Parts: sequence; structure tokens; C-alpha cells
Amino acid sequence: MSRQFLIIGLGQFGSSLARALAHHGNEVIVADSDAGRVAELAPHVADAVVVDGTDEVVLARLGPAQRDVCVCAIGGDSRESSIITTALLRQLGARRVLARAADTVHARILALVGAHEVVNPEEDFGERLAIRLAWRHVINVLPLGGDLVLTEIVAPESFWGRTLAELELRRRFGVTVAAVRREGPAGVVVGIPDPHQPFLRGDALMLVSAEGAARLLTEGT
Repeated sequence: MSRQFLIIGLGQFGSSLARALAHHGNEVIVADSDAGRVAELAPHVADAVVVDGTDEVVLARLGPAQRDVCVCAIGGDSRESSIITTALLRQLGARRVLARAADTVHARILALVGAHEVVNPEEDFGERLAIRLAWRHVINVLPLGGDLVLTEIVAPESFWGRTLAELELRRRFGVTVAAVRREGPAGVVVGIPDPHQPFLRGDALMLVSAEGAARLLTEGT
């Protein structure tokens, strides 16, 4: 079942988010004060309008209270506008507001005016990239909340020809292999791992664990 999203601010982050949500079958309404940005996104979303997000009357016409999620994606160079827009979305009855922050101070203010969730795309990407570069065998890392992370790794050479049952990764490292991605004659196949099927060179493993456990595995293999 598709969900309804309202995205205010069509910089690189807001535009990318809108395109991706629409691509996955969601109803997306976008708004920005820049007519060029709005025109560029219009063919890809349900509706695109030129508005000033700090105008309460105009913002109310977009029906924030009727959307599943409202996103204030206004860039960090317009912090005052992003703070006002976030506050207005909450006052207009938005059920869930996600706001983009430029730094920790900005993030605290956005939370204070009512944002349910605050993200810093540049900081988050930098942290994930640092982990990918610093940890051995890592393809990607996705935080799952709290201390849990989903870590995708290339099976190290010590795994080749050995089974999940033999490796005992949960006992030794505290990690759970949630899925395995393998390239074969039929293309890429992702599936639940068979504990008695040996890993092959090139296999990618999706691990669920505490961050420290995933790092211990990558350093110890």
C-alpha cells in the first residue's frame, strides 16, 4: 500500500528523496520557492507546487495533516526557514515530521520546535563511508537503531568452502547472518542462508549485530 509524502525543499537531498519515494510507488507532493526546481521534479511526482514553506496559509493548503510523513528538506543555508517550516508543519497537524539539519545546534532546535526525527545526510554519509573505508571486507553499513547495525561484507577468504554451522559466527562474534547475496548463472540471488551450504568466493553476507561485534568480525577474519 502506497503512502503519502509531502516534501518541502528541493535541493539535492529533497529532490533525490522525492524521486526515490515516487519510484517505489508512493504518492509524493513536493514544494519549493524555486520554480525551476519544481518544474524539474513535476514529471516524477504526484504534484509539484511553488510555495514559500514559511507561509502558514499556503502551507496549510498542502494538507500536512493528511500526509503520512512530512519532510522539511530545506538546505542548511536557510536555517531560519527550515526551523519555521518545521514548526508550522507540526502546528498544522502533521503526523510525522522529518527535518534536515546542517549541524548539531540546528538539529537541537529542529527537535525543540517539534521534528519527530532529524537527519544530517552529509554527516550520516560521512560516518558510513568512514566505516566502509576503515573496516576490512565491508561493502556498506546501515544503522538499525540503538547499537544495532546491518553490515554487508564480502565473504573473507577464511569463509570460502566453509558453512555457517562450521564458522559459528553467532557464538564467536555475536553476529547473525540475515541473508546472503550470490551471483550465479541466473543473476544475483539474495536469500536466507543455508547453515550447511559452503560459502563461495564473491558471496556477500548481510550481518545484523551490535556495531562492535561487526567490527570485531571484520578485523578478526
